[in-house]
Amino acid sequence: MIFTFLLVVQAIIAAALVTVILMQQSEGGGLGVGGSPSGLMSARGAANFLTRATTILATMFVSLSVVLAVIASVQHAPSSIDTSLAKTAPAAPANNAAPLAGGDPLAGAAQSVGNSAAPATNESVPLAN
Repeated sequence: MIFTFLLVVQAIIAAALVTVILMQQSEGGGLGVGGSPSGLMSARGAANFLTRATTILATMFVSLSVVLAVIASVQHAPSSIDTSLAKTAPAAPANNAAPLAGGDPLAGAAQSVGNSAAPATNESVPLAN
């Protein structure tokens, strides 16, 4: 219950952080807020306010992320793995085919199988014209 509440608060803080960042005036202009030339919304006053708001929101976002990670790790204990669908590998063939000297270690096994799995002709595979 508290995890869901904090997750909603995290989303609100993230949206506010994006809004405050976009409102800041950059070299390219940004979405800068207008306002009167004096007071809080002057160019300098708005920049100081938005800088402080960005710092506060970013700190809240990071600390809330850490808190959510801790809560998630405590609430969700490791579960056991369901092994009911696990299959065992088939037994290896009894022949003792040795790999080729200096070659691929699987080459001996490939030679013992032969070409029985390969199609006899190209007619078995439809080709695009």
